[in-house]
Amino acid sequence: MDSSHHMTRRESIKKLLELCGSLALGGFITVPSQGPLLAFAGAEKPRFIVEGVGVNEGYTTRKLVREVFEAAGGMRRFVSKGDVVVIKPNISWARPVHLAATTNPEVLQGVIELCQEAGAAKVRIADNTIDDAGFCFSVTGAEAVAKKTGAELIYPTSSLMKDMNLQGNRLDVWPVYQPLVEADKVINLPVAKHHILSSLTLGMKNWIGAVGGNRWSLHEDIHQNIVDLAQFFRPTVTLIDATRIMTRNGPSGGSRSDVAEKNTLILSDDPVAADAKSSLLFGKSPDDVSFIRVAQEWGLGTYDFSKLVQKKVSV
Repeated sequence: MDSSHHMTRRESIKKLLELCGSLALGGFITVPSQGPLLAFAGAEKPRFIVEGVGVNEGYTTRKLVREVFEAAGGMRRFVSKGDVVVIKPNISWARPVHLAATTNPEVLQGVIELCQEAGAAKVRIADNTIDDAGFCFSVTGAEAVAKKTGAELIYPTSSLMKDMNLQGNRLDVWPVYQPLVEADKVINLPVAKHHILSSLTLGMKNWIGAVGGNRWSLHEDIHQNIVDLAQFFRPTVTLIDATRIMTRNGPSGGSRSDVAEKNTLILSDDPVAADAKSSLLFGKSPDDVSFIRVAQEWGLGTYDFSKLVQKKVSV
């Protein structure tokens, strides 16, 4: 290997797993902690946030996806040739797209296509669903998108879970969905919706679908648990699907009356900013949502948008 070769995230994780395989005690792996206050230390460039809105009659969602990424410098800024990219949508419920309980398959398809154009060697779709995985994949449209694009749709199994130390304030050893930590790049692709316990479920809460174990117990002290997960999972970017948002009766909904059309996408490399900007669509201040406020206090990002490069596009 050329000495100038930079080790990819996937290669680094592989080396780490190989090392920990011989050293791990008690059957779990400890990943070196960057610590909540150091999460984004050393960033050379200011972080960004892009809001894209469909305003013209007949606009397409996939076009909106493309324009939002172009405003951020294009997908090639984030995905390199040969990368293994894992996309983490929220497809945990067996609900069709019009109910806004799950990520819009048109948004998912648009992101996959951009990753492929950027030269990704493989694109995978991964979510540890609540309802039966096969049923969820079929009803949400994820299965059809995988067939259409050639992306790999990963079915969650116990063999893909490995105990890892999350090193959170409340959460320590927990089963983690391995495709999401072994990828070169990870794109967090949640839907924006109401949640009966956490007020909203956006990008940071989407990581509950990236772990196994007794996930219902995560609803106790849910805001702190969301932040613990957010400081462990560090996506390359977060793209929040707010083409349709669920305004009440979340997270599963079930009625068209719970849904508002917003025709909006929010893209950021700052997970706190992405959630904060999305909260405004619900008429909330980021300070009103505990996990967003705590995440900023931990240094995981900011909702002082003046500190970010801000752009807005429309199609």
